[in-house]
Amino acid sequence: MSTTPDTWWRSAVIYQVYIRSFADGDGDGTGDLTGLRSRLPYLADLGIDAIWINPWYPSPLADGGYDVADYRDIHPAYGTLDQARQAIAEAHALGLRVILDIVPNHTSDQHTWFKEALAAGPGSPERDRYVFRDGKGEGGSEPPNDWHAAFGGPTWTRTDDGQWYLHLFAPEQPDLNWDNPEVRAEFEAILRFWFDLGVDGFRIDVAHGMAKDPVLPDLGLPEFSVIAHEDRPNHPHWDRDGVHDIFRDWRAIADSYPDPRVFVAEAHVRPGRLAGYLRPDELHTAFNFDFLKCPLQADELRTVIDCSITDLTGVGAPATWVLSNHDETRHVTRYGRAHTGATTPLRDRPQPSDLALGTRRARAAALLMLALPGGAYIYQGEELGLPEVEDLPDDVLQDPTWERSGHTARGRDGCRVPLPWNGDTPPFGFGPPASTPWLPQPENWKSYTAEANQADPASMLHLYRDALRLRRTTPALGGEDFRWLDSPDGTLLFERGHGLLCAVNLSHRPMALPESHELLLASGPLDHDGLLPPDTTLWLRTA
Repeated sequence: MSTTPDTWWRSAVIYQVYIRSFADGDGDGTGDLTGLRSRLPYLADLGIDAIWINPWYPSPLADGGYDVADYRDIHPAYGTLDQARQAIAEAHALGLRVILDIVPNHTSDQHTWFKEALAAGPGSPERDRYVFRDGKGEGGSEPPNDWHAAFGGPTWTRTDDGQWYLHLFAPEQPDLNWDNPEVRAEFEAILRFWFDLGVDGFRIDVAHGMAKDPVLPDLGLPEFSVIAHEDRPNHPHWDRDGVHDIFRDWRAIADSYPDPRVFVAEAHVRPGRLAGYLRPDELHTAFNFDFLKCPLQADELRTVIDCSITDLTGVGAPATWVLSNHDETRHVTRYGRAHTGATTPLRDRPQPSDLALGTRRARAAALLMLALPGGAYIYQGEELGLPEVEDLPDDVLQDPTWERSGHTARGRDGCRVPLPWNGDTPPFGFGPPASTPWLPQPENWKSYTAEANQADPASMLHLYRDALRLRRTTPALGGEDFRWLDSPDGTLLFERGHGLLCAVNLSHRPMALPESHELLLASGPLDHDGLLPPDTTLWLRTA
């Protein structure tokens, strides 16, 4: 299926902007809208189709902005609502769509609604917007059930009047009650507010967690992670069927606009369940966490690719592909380890990483990802080859997992270090020379700056630009045709349309290439005899 202006999202390459760490325009150490606007030409030149901006709303930042205090405004450190309008307009003028984060599972405990709930007391309409319950045991002194929070500790916090409120994440993030019509109406109004300002779509945070079993039964588990697949059907708070009614209503709102808006789901679900979120009357696309987490091994990747395409084809949805994001160890670092798959977002026991090997593999993985049919996501800085920063001082860590785990899990700050743009010393152009970024940048990042990448024709940045240019201009990459070709163990070989071959060598020996094909792009140099070396990907134009 070829794309049209209304179906641009089927093959879009979307760049994730973690705004706090992207570019600092006013020198306070925090990324902002002024910084983002100054770098929009860089993003357009990269060759992407859209930007996805992590939460830019007013927030106490207990969880990096995923604790929203006001869904209709901009965090003061990032700028103003007028600046947001200007950023959207400037992005559109450069041909870039804009996707925002929406956080519907929970609000901040500083949100007006939650303050009203605490003041109103048990049984009030204000409290019914959230999930409040009486406790168990003598005097209600025990939590209502045995659930564990994603960031560590219990999912319940007791209020001064003795009731308990639910938070699947941190205490500063009380869960909303999606059985309450007022909650549903409020978020529909929030969607319309931003759509009316010109936003092209939303990424839905924790899309699989909004509906809860009203009985709130015990799970009987000693611990869990938000990222882990749950084997049990009818889970009391993950991937419940009730979310689909919500998303049908949202899709109707998106489709009501002349230029239809789009949704992408963050949904960690059991195998075979993701397609249910992407039926024609629900969401448009979803992140492919199976691909992100897959070890860099040919047989496992082939299985994930096949399952992703097959499952979603059944509902007419495209697959998406992603290597890193703001919750995972950067893939340059992961791919330099003995185990190359993503295993946990907490990163409590970092293993040694060979960054030269990881970089070579990351280049190969980028060309694999960008050759597959469907959409792709680029996390800011991966086009610069940035590794994870795993030696941040303890006293600068801000991820809630650090405190909630009793300082045993360092959290996700290592993939959120502000970007290096130019120069030889921190802040590397992230902000004015005298400014201090909110997380410290490594001194050796001078070789990773956009400026240094631009000066090196063999850099990661040039690889991404070349791949994205070819993706736009090569007809075979514009559709959704895909078929595997025979290849040796440890390798992948597939054809797109009738014009492009992608060969990926993840084995330990050189790979012979098909004859009489034109080399379009390679992630690394070929052997002198024309063989494809290990940990290398190339694109070939067929005759």
